[in-house]
Amino acid sequence: MILINLLPYREERRKQRKQAFFAGLMLAALVGAVIVVLIYGLLQTLIGNQQQRNVYLESEIARLDTQIKDIATLREEIDSLKKRQDAVERLQGERNLPVHLLNELAKLAPEGVYFTSVRQADKVVTLTGMAQTQERISELLRNTSRDAVWLLNPQLGEIKLANVSTNARDAKRLFDFSMKVTIKGTGNEAEEAAKADAAGKKKV
Repeated sequence: MILINLLPYREERRKQRKQAFFAGLMLAALVGAVIVVLIYGLLQTLIGNQQQRNVYLESEIARLDTQIKDIATLREEIDSLKKRQDAVERLQGERNLPVHLLNELAKLAPEGVYFTSVRQADKVVTLTGMAQTQERISELLRNTSRDAVWLLNPQLGEIKLANVSTNARDAKRLFDFSMKVTIKGTGNEAEEAAKADAAGKKKV
């Protein structure tokens, strides 16, 4: 017996295909939405983590800035202390300089020469005095150039004749002179030079 389906099967099949298409479309949309939500959540998590890192970095940068300021302040204080220390050492080194200077002048001055004034301006010392003869002044210059430990570069200023007397009968003929010498470095440097010169003389 032959069975014939007289129902509109083509429309039914088209309807089923359409339903299957919409069902697939809805499933794809649902899957896409889920993927979007997952990606959005992942991005929010990453953004939150990055923000936390940024906050941490900002706090560390602020802490480092404070430390840098503290270090700069410490450096300024250290520089100030070094300057004070250098000033104190320079003053201590120059404290004994007048004594050494006068002692040196006493050793260098030959017989017949004496000083009337000693003036110091920075490292230059101006000497004025009197001598019996011009040869004595020349000898003083030679002694200063050759044997001075604390002084260098002697320069003669002027020589002029001066009569010194208590009465007309005892008048003496003397020479007024002035000269300039330079102190060797600071007090500490000059003292080290003096020690080195003394050690060299002992070896000889």
